[in-house]
Amino acid sequence: MTVNWIVFGLGVIVSLLGYYLIPGDWGYGILGFGLAFVLLGILSMFRRPMREPKSRH
Repeated sequence: MTVNWIVFGLGVIVSLLGYYLIPGDWGYGILGFGLAFVLLGILSMFRRPMREPKSRH
């Protein structure tokens, strides 16, 4: 769960950086990249954890 918050936080930071660079073409790309990180961080928070398969003995 901690990794999800780190990805989300980095996405917010990168998005803000891109927002301040928006008049240029680089700003839009960096903003989109940051927003993708935010989205992936949020989606990862709602993902169900994988269960280990039961071993057959």
